[in-house]
Amino acid sequence: MGRPAVTASHHRYGVVAIGRNEGERLCTCLKSLDPARAPLVYVDSGSSDGSVAMAKAMGAEVVDLDLSIPFTAARARNEGFDRLLRVAPEVEFVQFVDGDCEVMAGWLDAAIAHLDAHPDVVAVFGRRSERFPQRSIYNRLCDLDWRSTPGEVRSFGGDVMLRAAALRHVGGYNPALIAGEEPELSIRMRRAGGRIWHLDRPMTLHDANLLRFAQWWKRGVRTGYAYAEGAAMNGAPPERHWVRETQRACVWGLVLPALLLASLMAPAWITLALLLLYPLQWWRLRQRSKLEPAVASAQAASQIVGKFAEAIGVLKYVFARLRGQGARLIEYK
Repeated sequence: MGRPAVTASHHRYGVVAIGRNEGERLCTCLKSLDPARAPLVYVDSGSSDGSVAMAKAMGAEVVDLDLSIPFTAARARNEGFDRLLRVAPEVEFVQFVDGDCEVMAGWLDAAIAHLDAHPDVVAVFGRRSERFPQRSIYNRLCDLDWRSTPGEVRSFGGDVMLRAAALRHVGGYNPALIAGEEPELSIRMRRAGGRIWHLDRPMTLHDANLLRFAQWWKRGVRTGYAYAEGAAMNGAPPERHWVRETQRACVWGLVLPALLLASLMAPAWITLALLLLYPLQWWRLRQRSKLEPAVASAQAASQIVGKFAEAIGVLKYVFARLRGQGARLIEYK
C-alpha cells in the first residue's frame, strides 16, 4: 500500500513517532494518526518484529536508523524531525509521540488551537494515562507518575507538540542523552524565551507493559542516571535542574546504607535508629498522599525502594564520567 497523498492545506503540522519492537502497540499508535491529514514519520530503532513493514503499509514515512550509531530516543526524534521537514518543509508544528502510545481523538486540533492563541508558547501537552493500569502495580505506578497540574510548567515529556521553528532554533534534542532529553530541551526552549503549557485534556494512552519487578527496577536505574546527568548539565542556579532529585537518591540509596554498615561497629541502638528512618519515611509519604490507602502505601514503598535503583543510576553516571565513557542505553522493556 502506498503512502496516501497529503494536500498542502493539511501541512500545518506533522507527526513523528518513534519505537522499537512495539508490535501491536505501534499498530494502535499509527491507527490513531491519519497520514492522509498530515505527514506521518515513523523512526525505527532496529526492530526485529516487522514494525518497519507495518508502518510502511499503514502509510507512514519510515526512517530506519543506522545500526552503527548508538540508539537514543533523542537521536530518533531528531532524525524523524529532519525527515518531516524534507517531506513537508512548511509545517509549523510537530507532534512527537512514542510508539507505545495512542493519540486521543481531538488532541491535535486542541494543541494547534492553543498554540495559535498563544504565540509565545512553544510546547504544549495534555494528559498521558496508562491503558492497562490494572495489569500490574508497576503499570499503576506509571499512571500515577504521569499526573501533573495543568497550566504553565517547566518541562514536557515524550508526547508533546512543539513549534517547528522553536525546535530548529535551539538545535533539536540532545542526541547524546540516553534519558531526560525532553526536560533538557525544555530548559533550552525556555531560555530562548518560549513558554510550555500543560492542557487539562486527554492527549495519549500509554502502554508501559511493566509486568515484572526487574523492569521497574531498570527504569529506576535509568531515571537515576538521567537525574545525575541533568544535574551535572543544568544544576547551577537558577535552574537547579534535578539537583534535589539526585541528592535524595544519594541520601536514601547510598549515604544511609553506608551509615548502616558503619553502625554495625557501634552500639545496636544506633543501627536500629538508622533503620527506623525508612519506615518513618514510608509513613510520612503515605500520610501525605491523597490516594486510597492501598495505593498510597504501594506508592510510598516504591518511592523508597526506587531510591536504591536511582542511586545505582547515579553511580553509573559518575563511573562513566570518570572513565571518560559515553552513555549506554539502559533498556527495561
